[in-house]
Amino acid sequence: MSSRGELRRLRRHRVPAWWSDAKLGIFVHWTPASVVGWAPVDVQVGDLIAAGRPDALGSSPYTEWFQNSIRFPDSPASEYHRRVHGGCGYEVFVDAFEAGLEQWDPDDWARRFAATGARYVLLVSKHHDGFCLWPTDVTPRTTRRWHTTRDVVGELREAVLGAGMRFGLYYSGGLDWTFNDRPIGNLGDLLAAIPRGDYPAYAAAQVRELIARYRPSVLWNDIAWPETASALWPLFAEYYRAVPDGVVNDRWLPWVSGMEAFRSERVRRLADSFNARSIRRDRGLVPPKPPHFDVRTPEYTVFDEVPRDAWESVRGMDHSFGFNRASTDEHFIGHDELITMHADVVAKGGNLLLNVGPRGEDASIPEPQLERLEWLADWTAAGGSTVFGSRPWVRPRLVGSGSGGGRAEWRTWASDRSVFAALTSYEPDSSDRGGSAGGTGGSVDLVGVEATPTTTVHLVRGADRRSELEWSAAGGSLSVRLPVDRDRFPVVELRDVTASAEAG
Repeated sequence: MSSRGELRRLRRHRVPAWWSDAKLGIFVHWTPASVVGWAPVDVQVGDLIAAGRPDALGSSPYTEWFQNSIRFPDSPASEYHRRVHGGCGYEVFVDAFEAGLEQWDPDDWARRFAATGARYVLLVSKHHDGFCLWPTDVTPRTTRRWHTTRDVVGELREAVLGAGMRFGLYYSGGLDWTFNDRPIGNLGDLLAAIPRGDYPAYAAAQVRELIARYRPSVLWNDIAWPETASALWPLFAEYYRAVPDGVVNDRWLPWVSGMEAFRSERVRRLADSFNARSIRRDRGLVPPKPPHFDVRTPEYTVFDEVPRDAWESVRGMDHSFGFNRASTDEHFIGHDELITMHADVVAKGGNLLLNVGPRGEDASIPEPQLERLEWLADWTAAGGSTVFGSRPWVRPRLVGSGSGGGRAEWRTWASDRSVFAALTSYEPDSSDRGGSAGGTGGSVDLVGVEATPTTTVHLVRGADRRSELEWSAAGGSLSVRLPVDRDRFPVVELRDVTASAEAG
């Protein structure tokens, strides 16, 4: 079959229902760089790249990029590395990471992840440092063993499946610093840093090994793919045969000869300028679409509207994916922002893929991250339980007012005959004494919702708990009276309603 024919056949694959129903997943970045666990915290990666500096990634807030950051002698990471670790070789952190595995309890991780309501867990099996979290049989480029003795991938898989979730794998196909260690200063350097020579065959052999051993429900590549399309399409076909309801992400841009142009500094700088504009426009990293993918993966950003493609919003709890000991509370996502973001992603038909970055020295999940997992657990045990299995409603965001004025924002999603609306913010005016998002009662409007003769309105108290609410309809909106003791982010079930011509 021709390459074009193989691509047409791949495109018949549909995103499985389990993934569309999931709404929440947990990402895990856990590498030898987690032993260092340090990166600057004064800027987010999108803002850093949007500035357009050719050495921007030398100051990356991503701790898992530490090995690249210290290739820039004047970078904050280099200064930290010299001061704290004496400028030692990266292999020292590999030894410390291996020692820390003795304290690892994968079942405890899985229980905590499952408690959030997450439907799948995605583990980084190999990041850009090339270090593998499974005992690979594929010979590494380094002169020493460059993988864990313990089968981290296999053990976490068993724990995750045992906790009732799906298990997926991330693999860095686009970068491997054991094959190409050139410093990467900005996105224009990425394509120039994709290893050639023996690496494409090495990467393909490892991905095939991961598929054969672990049957991951998600196969998540990063950056790009080092082989051409004619070699990549059969790899996808093998994966779908092994895992018919599997999912691949959108970071599989296959190698083409034109990528050689990125060895030119002028071309790289032009790419940096283009990428800076794109990131400012998208307010974050949105990968370019490759010829074949199942789901889109915007990073540290959310789409403005409901996209045509299946998607997940990918981000860490602070400015990094890997553990960063420099992060303080101000650098972590707050409670209200986290819940609002999840509701907003769901309203637009997506999943939130929220990252956990464990410590490298002792395999523990830091307390600020555990706290945010608990926030999600509380949310999904209450009104947030309605997100699972839902689909976008015609209007993902509604704006209305409260009993004394002010401004209310709702995020909506639909399931069967019901529309669910979460009150994600309420800003009362000076005269308003009711209806605030902080816990008082009052009437709040949902503009853009039309009642029918069979409409009912309930407050969602949990997966199987509903309490009837007083409500009235007028002029293309519903006014709902919320109780004083309602949840912090109340979710209202509107059964048998339609969208009105009027919208907030």
